[in-house]
Amino acid sequence: MNYDLFNGDADGICALLQLRKAEPRDAALITGVKRDINLLDQVEAAAGDQITVLDVSMDKNRAALDKALAAGASVFYVDHHFPGDIPQHANLTAIINESPEVCTAALVNGYLKGRHLDWAVTGAFGDNLHDTARTLAKGLAITAEDLASLEELGTYINYNGYGPAIEDLHFDPKELYLRLYAAEGPLDFVRNSPDFEKLSTGYREDMARAEALQPLHANPTSAVFLLPEEAWARRVSGVYSNDLATNNPTRAHAVLTLNAKGNYLISVRAPMTNKQGAAELCMQFPTGGGRAGAAGINDLPLDRLQDFVAAFERAYAG
Repeated sequence: MNYDLFNGDADGICALLQLRKAEPRDAALITGVKRDINLLDQVEAAAGDQITVLDVSMDKNRAALDKALAAGASVFYVDHHFPGDIPQHANLTAIINESPEVCTAALVNGYLKGRHLDWAVTGAFGDNLHDTARTLAKGLAITAEDLASLEELGTYINYNGYGPAIEDLHFDPKELYLRLYAAEGPLDFVRNSPDFEKLSTGYREDMARAEALQPLHANPTSAVFLLPEEAWARRVSGVYSNDLATNNPTRAHAVLTLNAKGNYLISVRAPMTNKQGAAELCMQFPTGGGRAGAAGINDLPLDRLQDFVAAFERAYAG
């Protein structure tokens, strides 16, 4: 049995698109909303299974990974989040790089030696790594207008992944992956798919609402925004965090929404000029994790808000 496990954001989707365009394989697809990262728990691995895992923390999936390897499965694991101790096993191939300038799509691009570079560029843009995306794009013979289209598509794919439940999204990430895979390439999807227009319209409408928000707390080095308890706000939380970071590159940002349990779901972005500390900050709290430049907390109790704000301000006090 083959399994493809991937984060439901732009980075995970574009990483798998590259792999399966280059190495087609029938596989069970396992994904979910962006914050659904315990994906290996959904696999009952057996000897001979081939499991691909993309853009989810090995640390958060370690017990299930050990179980799959012990069962005799082979695992190909590519990621850029905190991995914990990487097991040494003959059946594990791990490509892990925590650099804040790297994403999973870029790592897969290196593994494939640029065979589907356009999808790697799209994924890097979606992961808010604009400099990385533009550096990669030097290997593409495309116009500035087409490069802008890849940036838009990456942003929209990423936007679609946010929200605590599939019902909040415009597309189930699994379905969006399949629709993207059916396209000849990302520019074909932009030019010819009505799904692109649906994502574009949803993104622009949601971001227009977000731009009217005022911060809950703000100082020169950090700002905290609380979004209302509405579907549009849950969808926009991640890309709004990215926009805040891009537009205020010397300031750290935290964007909060309420999850299904009534607690806070938090997206943290380190300053673009110093992409450090986000994972370390979030890991101080249960359900927190991520990478140095961008991290989050899935389930912060309401009575811990001031604890988080204080820790956030300390982390980025200068």
